This record gives sequence, structure tokens and C-alpha cells, in this order.
Amino acid sequence: MFSPEKYVCWQALQQGITLMPLENVQGGDMPGDTAHISTPVCRRVEKLLPHLVTKLEEKYGTDIPAKLVIAVSGGSGSGKTSGAAALREALVGLKGYVLSGDNYPRRIPQHNDEERLTIFRSAGLKALLAAGEYTPERFADLQPLQKTGIDSDPRQCAAYPWMQIYQQGGRAALAGYLGRTAEQDYDALNAVLAQFRAGAPVLWLKRMGRKEWERWYEPKNFADVDVLLLEWTHAGSADLKNTNLKVFFNSTPEETRACRVARSRDAGADSPFVTMVLEIEQAMLNRRACDADLIQNRDGTMVDTAAYAAAQGR
Repeated sequence: MFSPEKYVCWQALQQGITLMPLENVQGGDMPGDTAHISTPVCRRVEKLLPHLVTKLEEKYGTDIPAKLVIAVSGGSGSGKTSGAAALREALVGLKGYVLSGDNYPRRIPQHNDEERLTIFRSAGLKALLAAGEYTPERFADLQPLQKTGIDSDPRQCAAYPWMQIYQQGGRAALAGYLGRTAEQDYDALNAVLAQFRAGAPVLWLKRMGRKEWERWYEPKNFADVDVLLLEWTHAGSADLKNTNLKVFFNSTPEETRACRVARSRDAGADSPFVTMVLEIEQAMLNRRACDADLIQNRDGTMVDTAAYAAAQGR
């Protein structure tokens, strides 16, 4: 239900606020997730907020929903986690909650990485077979590359030209898996967002750690939450429903790769295979960003969505 008092709060935010840096605050709701809201993040969100409120008014006029879902997407180096946390802190007069979509893959990180690699290699071998380029001798050359994890490295094609067929086939199959319904449980997340927008006072939220036995559900009181901020790589997907506004934090593949390496949560964060995965994901994110309501660079500059879509061939 629309609340005139809450609309006054949105109008005040449109005039601009000043954020102060914060260290080790709650980020999203992944177990142990913390965020560092640095001065650059503060300045970025200060620039974003007036555009966000203006976009809400374009969509809803003065009737901004009392229960609002804002989806914040971007690559690993885009600053979406700290940005969403800063947005939550900026909502003076409103209460926000940052929900992490990283709780909603179908597999824990280790097993999902294994599934990605299986898809790539299986499709690569099938591509060689279909092209009439598979031989036992070539598999004898390929197997050591697989064992050392460099069979996805494009530089191997110089020594083994047939590897191009293998890599192209594997890459195409992987592109059909990453961020799709086979990898991510959009239905479960869509149900949570629908319940929030309908005003459910308590939501049962999924939690996922890094072990198979680290899956559970936790009740959270949302009775007084006005804005649910969903921060997630795939928050711009067309499979994600029940959002009111989509914000895309733009970043380069280099920034994404550097951020993943800095986190060092998983082995092989700087491997050729992970590099390929990030390239595929970045292309996917760029396509999805064409449908975002707002696009912002790391330096806080806003990107014209129509121009961005045109640059992506849309």
C-alpha cells in the first residue's frame, strides 16, 4: 500500500545526502558476508541516489510501492556488494535489507565449478567428434592439458590447431549453462521476492555455505522493511521476476578478474578456465544491462541506457 509519509522520504533522498565511510558492516546476507563502504563507494552512491529516485517517479509517479525490490547486478569487480550496502545505509527514513542472490545457485561453489568444467570438456570432445577431428592420438595430447588445467587456454591452439574446435564447442555449451536456470534457482528467489512485495511479515531465506551440509533456511522479519536490495551477478536476468527497478554496476573484465583473485576463496581463481568463464559472463552481463533501468560506472558516472544498448547491438 502506498504511504505518503514514505514518499516524503524518497523526495528528500532525491535532493541528495552525504554518506560516511564504514568498515566491516553487514554486506549481503551470505554467511559471514561483510562490506567495506569506502569513500569512493560513498561518492558513487551519492551520485546514484537522485537518479534512482527520479527513475522510480518516472515509473510510479507519487505512488511508489511501499514494498520495493531493487535489483543490483554486475560482475565480481563492479562493487555491487558494497554499493548495495551503501544504498541501504543511505535510505534515511526507510529501512532496507540486502539479500544476496549467491544463496540461490543449485550447487555449492566447488560442485558448480566441477559442473562447469564437465560441461566444457564434454562438449569440446563432442565437437571434435562431430567435426571428424577426434583421434586417439589427439586425445593423448589433450589429456595432459586437461590434467594441468590448461585445455581452455587459447594459446594451446598454436601447438594443436584442432584445439580451436574443442574450445569453441566447450565454450558454446558453457554459455548455455552460466547464469541460466540449470545453474541458478530463479524460481525459489522469485517466490521470495513475490512474498516480500505482497507484504509477508516473515520470509524464509535460503542460506548456503561452501560445504554440502551447509544449506539451511532462516526466518527473517520483513514487516518493517521498505526496500529489499537484491545484489547478485544475475540480478539483471530476464528469468528474475518481481523486481521494481534494475541497476547495473558496469565494470571491465580486468576488474572482475582482479577482484576474484583478491578474494582467493577458491582454488584456480586466476586459471585459464576461470578467465574464460568471466569473459562469457561479462558478455552475458553486457547483454542483460541493455534492459537495466540505470547503469553506472565505478567512478560514479551514469551511462545512457539507450546508447549502451546501441553499443551492444540492441
